[in-house]
Amino acid sequence: MSNSSSIRHFLLLALADTWQLQLLHFCLLLGISLAALLANGLIISAVACGHHLHTPMFFFLLNLALSDLGSICTTVPKAMHNSLWDTRSISDSGCAALLFFLVFFISAEYFLLTIMCYDRYVSICKPLHYGTLLGSRACSHMAAAAWASAFLNALMHTANAFSLPLCHGNAVDQFFCEIPQILKLSCSNSYIRELGLLALSVCVASSCFVFIVFSYVQIFRAVLRIPSEQGRHKAFSTCLPHLAVVSLFFSSGFFAYLKPPSISSPSLDLALSVLYSVVPPTLNPLIYSLRNQEFKAAVWRLVTGQYQKH
Repeated sequence: MSNSSSIRHFLLLALADTWQLQLLHFCLLLGISLAALLANGLIISAVACGHHLHTPMFFFLLNLALSDLGSICTTVPKAMHNSLWDTRSISDSGCAALLFFLVFFISAEYFLLTIMCYDRYVSICKPLHYGTLLGSRACSHMAAAAWASAFLNALMHTANAFSLPLCHGNAVDQFFCEIPQILKLSCSNSYIRELGLLALSVCVASSCFVFIVFSYVQIFRAVLRIPSEQGRHKAFSTCLPHLAVVSLFFSSGFFAYLKPPSISSPSLDLALSVLYSVVPPTLNPLIYSLRNQEFKAAVWRLVTGQYQKH
């Protein structure tokens, strides 16, 4: 038996067992991370520079882009380093930091997606009260609450997970540190407290999920009552990007953690971890930009330097 106090490093899961495949994984991760950095960076820059984009929807989109950037920068660099240098080791403090930031940015994204759903609900169901319910101060408070809640959630889980005694070695069956993998290493009678924290997080996540579903039921009912087909199309077009991002985020995360044990395998677990931790931050900017002409015009002005001319 080994105690967590004696463990100074953890061994992460190797992405491949040959140098050629490791190099291939490095190149793939590099391409994905550069695409995510570029796309999310364009969103942040376009919203910050475009004064006509200083609206609640784009303010929350900017915050979502920040959480996506943080998420991709948390998991990918260490995986790239391990693939390039053919190593698996990560220090205990590095593992704790990686887990903290992963939980922090994923939690922030979850809360921000819930707030963005409220923004769409007010915009379509209560348009006359939009300026009152989603003023600049209210938006700032909601965004601050999302980040603060995510920070508190990450702090509690990280502090608790790394206070557990570890009895099953230091090999993590994942290419980054995450709570379920740390629990697998802990002593069987020591993780009741962490399960309590996880149950609390599940309750909060379920409440947000129920709120999103209820809001979209109300949104669709309101849209279907719009008399003109053009009005219905415009209302749907403002909701579809958010709905697509929410579906991608929820489906990948839920399937990764709630899949039946009978279909679990190391290769499937690895693929699902990439799906929920790497793919959403890369695709979110593309999903939001495809159907939003105003945003695409802002990005074009940013790329061509027309903001500087003004």
